[in-house]
Amino acid sequence: MEPVLIALLFANAVFNVVVWPRFFVRVAKDQRARNAEGKPTPFLIVHTVLIALALVLALASAIAAIAALVS
Repeated sequence: MEPVLIALLFANAVFNVVVWPRFFVRVAKDQRARNAEGKPTPFLIVHTVLIALALVLALASAIAAIAALVS
């Protein structure tokens, strides 16, 4: 069971690292991302926080997978 969990943790990390940064590019280019003055809107701020959390979870998953692999 442990190899399956390690693979799942690595898959989660890879998915988050591949998908979310590309999504951020799309969000940043969206017309709703900035107001008329060029300042970030809540749309951009919320998505940035969510993407940052996804990347933190990716890092945590990778660390947990490596720790399980080494032990």
